[in-house]
Amino acid sequence: MTTWLTIPGLGGSGPTHWQSHWSRALPQVRRVVQADWDAPVRRDWIQTLDAAVRRCPEDVILIAHSLGCALVAHWARQATGHVRGALLVAPADVDSPAHTPAAVRGFAPMPMQPLPFPSVVVASEDDPYVSAARARAFAAAWGSRFVSAGAAGHINADSGLGNWPDGLSLVDALAAPDAQPCL
Repeated sequence: MTTWLTIPGLGGSGPTHWQSHWSRALPQVRRVVQADWDAPVRRDWIQTLDAAVRRCPEDVILIAHSLGCALVAHWARQATGHVRGALLVAPADVDSPAHTPAAVRGFAPMPMQPLPFPSVVVASEDDPYVSAARARAFAAAWGSRFVSAGAAGHINADSGLGNWPDGLSLVDALAAPDAQPCL
């Protein structure tokens, strides 16, 4: 069985966030839990993600939200384990003081190299934490397929997505045995 690792961003994902819905409802989902959700330290967060991936004996799908996307991009430079793919949702623009708080600046600059596994970037046209153009630039640099969520804010609990069935469909496609790289 493929393990799905959810990777929340700054503040973690609260109980009504789609990542939390998936953690409660799906047996294959495990959450990467950081020691401090409000004062992220890139090195510490990378080590925590790496340890979580290493603990999985089977293939892994990474499911990152917001700052978690930057974390995956940084971690990918030293990626270990069997990553089948990544769903990168609402990537926060860690390089932009106009879009993100100072607490995430330790994740700048955003890595702009291709990821070593298939990936899909999902972004909203009206996300306050990243412009649509910048999210598309991340997808292009990472070699990711880009999916527009339309006007869905930060694609979080405030967006009213519930368990976000469209996101589940994207992960199912990454997890399919015959899935092809998105590059």
